[in-house]
Amino acid sequence: MAITGGCLCGAVRFAIEAEAPIGVRQCWCRVCQRLGAGSGTVNAIFASEAVTVSGPLTDYVSTADSGSVMHRRFCARCGTPVFSEAEPRPHQIVVRAGTLDDPELAPPGAVIWTKSAPSWACFDPSLPLIEGQAPPAAS
Repeated sequence: MAITGGCLCGAVRFAIEAEAPIGVRQCWCRVCQRLGAGSGTVNAIFASEAVTVSGPLTDYVSTADSGSVMHRRFCARCGTPVFSEAEPRPHQIVVRAGTLDDPELAPPGAVIWTKSAPSWACFDPSLPLIEGQAPPAAS
């Protein structure tokens, strides 16, 4: 069964042919704080080839705190951040967990970029806390 999701207005929809994400991380880098309107983001990693997308996406290219060139894709109509892709890892796509139809499928396995988090950020004490970038998720 496919994992499905989409943006706030419904113009962008996606399906992922996978049982589960390769990995899920909560990220507190400054870029993710901006994307998350002040909070960190929860990001589920999948094989790019498993994802099919319909609808109008806009691509914003930026450099992440890690130094990777990133393609951040969002709905061209409502602005919902949906995907990110790192140029060094074209075989993987990051899906914002909030866009999944069932966000229960993507509980974080680690918290990254904790050194960039504000003092009031809350971290799950049961998860590994990583001050910067985590190693790439295994495909």
